[in-house]
Amino acid sequence: MIVLASRVFAAADPVEEILKEQTKARQEQKARELQRQEQIENLKRDREINHSQQQLDQLKQSKPEPSQPQQPDAAQTQRQLDQLKNDQQLERLQTDQQINRIQREPDPLRQQQQIDNLQRQQRIDSLQDQIRRNQTQQDLDRLRQQQNTRPTR
Repeated sequence: MIVLASRVFAAADPVEEILKEQTKARQEQKARELQRQEQIENLKRDREINHSQQQLDQLKQSKPEPSQPQQPDAAQTQRQLDQLKNDQQLERLQTDQQINRIQREPDPLRQQQQIDNLQRQQRIDSLQDQIRRNQTQQDLDRLRQQQNTRPTR
């Protein structure tokens, strides 16, 4: 009976090891996928910020009337755009650090919890970034509207 029990235990040990390896491989795959999703999101954000920067540059190129107080608005919009860029760079670094920590986590359950938490935080950050980009775009649209409706001499 003892011999049979030890054989069952010995047979279960390799199965358990295989399951652990499969779980680890799945977790690593999830971490890589999370990294890819973050890269795609970063590219989208960069594209939107670059587009906004181009719009702002075009507005700055057109010659405002000296009596029009447009420069502070354009300067403020530029500061907002610069702040967006800085915030996104900081978020990228923080996300990279979190992903590195997650990949080093030995406990698969804890690793999955950390992945889930990071994904939730990324969704929140993405929505907040979208709100800020929309506000900046509204400011650009307002500046463009002001420029288009200023009186000509």
